[in-house]
Amino acid sequence: MIDKLGDFKRDYFCGELTENNIGDEVRLLGWADSVRDHGGVIFINLRDKEGIVQIVIDPSKSPEEAYEKAKRVRSEYVLAVRGRVNRRPAGTENPKLKTGNIEVAVEELRILNTCDILPFPIEDKINVSEETRLKYRYLDVRRPEMMGRLILRHEVYQATREYLAGHGFLEVETPMLTKSTPEGARDFLVPSRLEHGKFYALPQSPQLFKQILMVAGIERYFQIVKCFRDEDLRKDRQPEFTQIDFEMSFVNEEDVIAVSEGLVHYLFKKILGIELKIPFRRMSYEEAINRYGTDKPDLRYGLELKDITQIAKNVDFKVFRSVAESGGLVKGLNIKGGARFSRKEIDELTEYAQKFGAKGMAWIKINEDGSLQSPIVKFFTQEQIEQIKNTMEAENNDLLIFIADTPEITHRVLGFLRKHIAEKMNLIPEGRWEFVWIVDFPLLEWDEEEDRLVALHHPFTSPREEDMDKLDDAINNKELALQFKSRAYDLVLNGEEIAGGSIRIHRPDIQKKIFELIGISEEEAEERFGFLVNALKYGAPPHGGLAFGLDRLVALMAGVDSIREVIAFPKTQKGICPLTGAPDYVREEQLEELGIEVELPEEQS
Repeated sequence: MIDKLGDFKRDYFCGELTENNIGDEVRLLGWADSVRDHGGVIFINLRDKEGIVQIVIDPSKSPEEAYEKAKRVRSEYVLAVRGRVNRRPAGTENPKLKTGNIEVAVEELRILNTCDILPFPIEDKINVSEETRLKYRYLDVRRPEMMGRLILRHEVYQATREYLAGHGFLEVETPMLTKSTPEGARDFLVPSRLEHGKFYALPQSPQLFKQILMVAGIERYFQIVKCFRDEDLRKDRQPEFTQIDFEMSFVNEEDVIAVSEGLVHYLFKKILGIELKIPFRRMSYEEAINRYGTDKPDLRYGLELKDITQIAKNVDFKVFRSVAESGGLVKGLNIKGGARFSRKEIDELTEYAQKFGAKGMAWIKINEDGSLQSPIVKFFTQEQIEQIKNTMEAENNDLLIFIADTPEITHRVLGFLRKHIAEKMNLIPEGRWEFVWIVDFPLLEWDEEEDRLVALHHPFTSPREEDMDKLDDAINNKELALQFKSRAYDLVLNGEEIAGGSIRIHRPDIQKKIFELIGISEEEAEERFGFLVNALKYGAPPHGGLAFGLDRLVALMAGVDSIREVIAFPKTQKGICPLTGAPDYVREEQLEELGIEVELPEEQS
């Protein structure tokens, strides 16, 4: 028998009750988190989004009807409870619960719904596959740790709005159905029913619209916005994700960075109670790559890259010498205490390096007695060995590993190895927040596949003022173009990029030159970006902005590794929604309305 809610109204959330409520009659609503029968007295932990409180149905004190219903209650039944708050008997307190010193003696119990056998228990630290959790996400979110993460995300939303609105920003929505302007990731396309053959695109970011809002005189815009990128599947990426997006007029880099740091400081203090020290550290792109192998360095530990290229030019080890003489790099890492690594562990490091493009990995083990163990030491003189040890700051018991290749591959491989080794050796301290701004990015890079220059960030990022007059000279001079620096800045936290932005191009003549540099013809630029270039002609102010990856920021604040843990209904790593079965096939008549013919896989045709 299922009871009706009727006019039953909640007085408190379960987790809100305190000892100040002792003696009060209260009405509660929630789910049976657990049920225990102790010799006739039934104890139920009642749970809602705010927490858990113990309710007690004693056959000698509670009404018979309430007791008979309580005997039928199982985990996750939906209940309405009226009762009186009492202090728990001495010795029965539960310090793990916020409400652990009190309980509610039940006077009325309603069973509002029952629950089938659960696919997994509604508790933290469950041992169940992520796919199962996502298929039954409505159950997964009931678990306190998942509910807490979504509450944290909500708090980030609200505090972000408080901070930015308090600093003169206007929240403005930009379109979800817009024009396809691919430059980087692929667009998600939406066919038009009324204009057969034409498509909308879901926005990869509000970039063009927020720049146009600056032309419109909004001056300070922000939006917490969904973005969409049809990217090849990669770890911890989502086809749809959320940004905290803002743009400002009449500003330079320092203004944007100050607002960004202020927002992060506000979020951490208000939500986590952590007082961050600002301003954050800054590091050039070149320094980050040279020292850490990545423009997203984790500064919570050392393990910096060491360059032995000059030494390598004179050694008899052909792999090192040929790379050094041909303009490549020979760099390495000193793994302190790594001499204890077995040959199997070193081989595993080599295989890991090869996953990221290395042809191999050289190594030298310095034993406790100072003797060397390595297949390559026979190719070095004693003097060269000492030079390498000095450069690598090597001591007894260390393991030196080396990658010799092009600068790009050497840095990339060592960057991944550095992180892998830090995790393997537990070098990463917990509870530490290391922020760093990466600045002085190259404006352009060379894309081997497309055989052209491309924008390192996006083509609307402004070059430095001193490079403006050189743009014409760089049209047919790739080497000169690659020397240009941009007015971009990324914010990195504990090795994860959480935000990126730039000062934008606000002059139409400069924007056209950048398009020309990256091989976008005047006709193509007009077709894809004409609406922006035209807007820049009408008094566009100098402007710049930044976008935070909200999912990544919240994941870091929550202390979880995957952004899927802080999104209510995420896709799997394969881009699938186990809950709904999306993506899925649609009916033939839907396609006909859109004027689309689809070539189905054989098993579906």
